[in-house]
Amino acid sequence: MKKIGIAGVGGIGSNIAVHLVRAGVKKLKYADFDVVDRTNLNRQFYFCDQIGFPKTVALEINLKRINPELSVEYNHTRITKENIKEIFDECDIIVEGFDNVESKKLLLETFWDSEKVIVSANGIAGTDTSGIRVVAKKNIYMTGDFETDIAEHKTYSHKVSAVAAVMAGIVYDKYNERKE
Repeated sequence: MKKIGIAGVGGIGSNIAVHLVRAGVKKLKYADFDVVDRTNLNRQFYFCDQIGFPKTVALEINLKRINPELSVEYNHTRITKENIKEIFDECDIIVEGFDNVESKKLLLETFWDSEKVIVSANGIAGTDTSGIRVVAKKNIYMTGDFETDIAEHKTYSHKVSAVAAVMAGIVYDKYNERKE
């Protein structure tokens, strides 16, 4: 079975991971440098007693509570131009779950010409879920409302979760198409 990679396990990445594990995916690889903060708890799959834990560690604990047989590989590191290929090279599907435009751009530029499927978020802030849509180009699937930037609007659990659920559906479909 191929691995699904998740670049960033905050609001989008942690929620997609939950959906995928609940759908039966048994192998995940993800990377993030951050730790769980109280401000994450309104939209991310972490808990109060995990504040201060690396998100990578806390997510493994939480996902293995859903499926103890899950195979998890993670890197507690900031994803950079120097390490992105090494981290995600063996993944044929990569979820983009970054908070900043520069990291999103890095992932898309790095894997644009590859055979990898990239599933990315764009417009996850605010409360209105009616504008969530998917735009596909080549091997890239963008999901969100394409308007509400997290730099300008507050994020809410229901909107982040809704975008993550749509993204997880795309990932799961592509995963089943590519299963060995």
